[in-house]
Amino acid sequence: IVDEAMHERVMREIINPVVAGMAAEGAPYKGILYAGLMLTAEGPKVVEFNCRLGDPEAQVLLPRLQSDLVPAMFAASDGMLDQFDLRWYEDEAAVCVVMAANGYPGDYQKGTEIKGLDALSGGTDVIAFHAGTTADGAKILANGGRVLGITGIGDSIQEARDQAYDAISKIDWPEGFCRRDIANV
Repeated sequence: IVDEAMHERVMREIINPVVAGMAAEGAPYKGILYAGLMLTAEGPKVVEFNCRLGDPEAQVLLPRLQSDLVPAMFAASDGMLDQFDLRWYEDEAAVCVVMAANGYPGDYQKGTEIKGLDALSGGTDVIAFHAGTTADGAKILANGGRVLGITGIGDSIQEARDQAYDAISKIDWPEGFCRRDIANV
């Protein structure tokens, strides 16, 4: 939903003024600046800024990154990112669906077993990111509210979304849920 025109607007109205403001105050920024935005009828609005990768937003970015992340981070800290050849897999789309414990964001139960994750291994079209899990021997247990980020990768957003939800259907976790009306793309 963020087309080139919206991207340019976000950069012009939000990102560039923030970065310029920090530089004008003698604190030029080097590193990751994550802007959490919401698109409204009036245009983009800032929800938050973080000096880290967003979660689960990073879970759709990093699988599409072709370059090695570590040299890119060093280039950013050295102020040389504009000279770094940052490459992306352009023909891929990624969608992340968060699986949360029943009751989240309120009270939720910890320690429930998550089965079926082994059915997701071995392919390149799905990645299960563990956000709130713990291992108990061979068992994977829920240990938080937002527990898994299931990222599907495909040639289109729809294909990536289908991959993610197909993977979720293979996960046996009655104490967990995901929304089907939203996903990070």
